[in-house]
Amino acid sequence: MCELDWRAAVAQVRGVVLGSSPGRLLASFFPCFDVVPMRLLQFSTSHYCRKVRLALGYKRIPYEVENLTPGAHRFKLKPLVGLTTVPVLLPESPDGPVAVGDSTEILKFLEGYSPEPSWAVEESEGHRRAWLLEDWLDESIGTATRFLYYDFRAKEGKSVNPSWFAQTLVKVVRVQYDISPAGVALARQRLTLALTELSQRWRDSPYLVGDRLSVADLTAAGLLSPLALIPQYRQDYPWLFERIEQIHECCQEPLPPGLMS
Repeated sequence: MCELDWRAAVAQVRGVVLGSSPGRLLASFFPCFDVVPMRLLQFSTSHYCRKVRLALGYKRIPYEVENLTPGAHRFKLKPLVGLTTVPVLLPESPDGPVAVGDSTEILKFLEGYSPEPSWAVEESEGHRRAWLLEDWLDESIGTATRFLYYDFRAKEGKSVNPSWFAQTLVKVVRVQYDISPAGVALARQRLTLALTELSQRWRDSPYLVGDRLSVADLTAAGLLSPLALIPQYRQDYPWLFERIEQIHECCQEPLPPGLMS
């Protein structure tokens, strides 16, 4: 019987390649552990799933991903969490829930599951502000990013992946979320205001709130990452993508498309 808590051991291991086969790698460091990595049910292109991968990486929690097929995914997710949206996390732990749905709920679960390294802002008002920013980014800015990204992919961004399957998926998403010219124009205005607000924080400090990475930073880096493929945003907001790169490196998460060298 190993005397160490395996979650504490994970936090001490560096150089673990998350999202592949970390359980086997950890076992090579700690042969007394029978590590069962968490499983993340996701769409590989979802920026909400990227947000959760950043959180898992920051916590140094081993996990594996299972990429679901759009459409058929609802038959797997609905019985698990009562939702038909990704991400869904399967903790694979006898002490925890079978599944956790919704990216915000997953972050809350991870903070209790593995308190260190912490993303909690020590000052209570700052902690509350970080979660308010997370909610704003989640409910408003994540949606706006989706509208601009899929509008781009349907037009000048077709060359990103011109395959029949990819273009069909873009069309399905546009219909599913009712991505119209009026909706795209509103999303563009919303993002302009949001990036003005974020620039006042990120350009003066490496953190949106407090003196460490918080849920606000992780959420912003994940949900704004699709903009890296849109040339106009790369040109107008270089500071944004510098910070997104830094957070991905900190969380050991591969860079999003558009930032890969």
